[in-house]
Amino acid sequence: MFIVANFLLAIAKILDIALTLYMFVIIGRAVISWVNPDPYNSIVRFLYATTEPVLFRIRRILPLSFGGFDFSPIILILAIYFFQQFVVHSLVQIAVQLGTH
Repeated sequence: MFIVANFLLAIAKILDIALTLYMFVIIGRAVISWVNPDPYNSIVRFLYATTEPVLFRIRRILPLSFGGFDFSPIILILAIYFFQQFVVHSLVQIAVQLGTH
């Protein structure tokens, strides 16, 4: 059972790192939205390409925008934090339980 426990721990850690990196991408997207970014810049295009599909879905479901301020990145960051706290920690706890038996 220790192999399954180690596998679950590895998945949990990789998922945690991927979610943290995506959160930084979202923060970067929010920061560059405060200025007038060059739409042909490769970094700007990367940030928009990686975040817009998810942010568009959030905006479509919850159109929260007050005074030109878009709250969809905040909602996405909160969802990622919830996912990290619930799913990743649950995977770790399951792995620990499997490893002790």
